[in-house]
Amino acid sequence: MESQIIYKILEGGLFAAMAAIGFSTISHTPRRTFFVCAIAAAIGYAVRWILMNPSGPALNIVVASTAASLVVGFVAVLLAPVVRVPAEACLYPSMLPMIPGMYAYRMVEGFVGSLSASTEAQATHYLYMFGFNGLMAIAIIVAMVLGATTPIFLLKKVAFRATR
Repeated sequence: MESQIIYKILEGGLFAAMAAIGFSTISHTPRRTFFVCAIAAAIGYAVRWILMNPSGPALNIVVASTAASLVVGFVAVLLAPVVRVPAEACLYPSMLPMIPGMYAYRMVEGFVGSLSASTEAQATHYLYMFGFNGLMAIAIIVAMVLGATTPIFLLKKVAFRATR
């Protein structure tokens, strides 16, 4: 049982790291940042997965994403001077794998469904889907932004070292 949990964390972390490297590539960051982005994304995914795991704390996705983005922010701020780039160059590609895509997709699905509903009950259901998933997506993104930018402001001397 415990080995399955570790396997799931490592597997998800690997995929998050690959996604972060991909996002870092299309953002035209220097290649030396890829490792930091991959490490930060894998750690962030692991933290969020552990916090949301039913056998663990089982926190809400908003709270877990906030904590994970806070950890990613600290990792990016502390490791960015090592690769001589601004913290944001490592932070944002590392955060992108945690964007709540399914909530945004279901929000759009609810919107389109409400426009094409043939009965009032269907329209109400789709409007509920639109509202719930839209609010969840917005709440997760705002929480991630707050969590990710907090380390930059707490560790100003370290975070802005590369931009001086």
